[in-house]
Amino acid sequence: MKILLLANYTTDAQESMTRFVRMLETGFTQLGHQVRVIRPQPWIGQLKVSATGLGKWLGYIDKFILFPATLQQAVSWADIVHICDHSNAIYTKYLQNTPHLVTCHDLLAIRSALGEISENPTKWTGQKLQQMILHGINQAQHVVCVSEQTQNDLLRLSSLKPSQVSVIYMSLNYPYSPMTATETKQRLETLGISQHLPFLLHIGGNHWYKNRLGVLSIFYELTQKKEHDHLSLVMAGQAWTPAMHEFVQQYNLRQKVIELVAIDNPDLQALYSSATALLFPSLAEGFGWPIIEAQACGCPVITSEKAPMTEVGRDTVLYIDPNSSQEAANKISSHLPTIAKLKPLGLLNVDRFRFNKLLENYIQLYQKLISNKTL
Repeated sequence: MKILLLANYTTDAQESMTRFVRMLETGFTQLGHQVRVIRPQPWIGQLKVSATGLGKWLGYIDKFILFPATLQQAVSWADIVHICDHSNAIYTKYLQNTPHLVTCHDLLAIRSALGEISENPTKWTGQKLQQMILHGINQAQHVVCVSEQTQNDLLRLSSLKPSQVSVIYMSLNYPYSPMTATETKQRLETLGISQHLPFLLHIGGNHWYKNRLGVLSIFYELTQKKEHDHLSLVMAGQAWTPAMHEFVQQYNLRQKVIELVAIDNPDLQALYSSATALLFPSLAEGFGWPIIEAQACGCPVITSEKAPMTEVGRDTVLYIDPNSSQEAANKISSHLPTIAKLKPLGLLNVDRFRFNKLLENYIQLYQKLISNKTL
């Protein structure tokens, strides 16, 4: 089978989407399929590389004006075209005579543009872009959602029929597993963390829904309890925002909170393997990769009692209210002494998200779409 994967604009630097495309490319190639990856290139955008301001508008020239011609040339080679991120659904209008599908990771930006999410107000230009994306989704032959929650949002907001939408869960994009104590010690020391330091781990970017100020607030409330004042918090991912720096300073957390930026997979594996628990109180997600990454390393998970976190974690994680720091801290405090009992449950849960299962589901869908074209 000839599979054309449509990936994101190079300078958008969307790490999770880059990992998703790389995962599919590697998996399908190993199964013997021919795979090509195509993405808009920063021809005009290289004049000012930025995701905001002038750089954003120059990038739109690359995406909306220059790239379609490249895409149309590449399509003739493919048996199936897979738009790997729904934010590129604007290109479905060029694929109407070609078997194709879109993977929808979440509807957060579209919902924000529609005024459904007050925490993330959207400017007029952003609203118009999301309208274009939703229109493109409506023109897709098929849309795969990464969770039932995302599917429910999509069916509610789009004009697609239920038969045009399905769920294929995400899988691990790296072979996470419990790391040996020797390697963990070496990597933690390199990161400046003592092997004997008990810590909660958070991983994420600075998007509003990651609730990183909420993470700090929950941790602060937890450290106010004498039995947990020895705990530290490791926050891996993007650099702190000014508001996060201010919070850490205001509540004298500088000696208890460790900031780690741009952590690679092996170091993250070491952190998961040694953390007391993952603290992941997101306000919203499309799927929630860190939940299964942590569980694959034997790390207990504390996350929000909200879909899709409840869908991914089921009864193998500790659920909290992400909007109530004190209540969340109280619940975490009462469960920390026995939280290690979640480790074997988490390892079993990860089996639901096997990489081979994801590949098999996509291949079956590809074949179905190609067959429908030939009928």
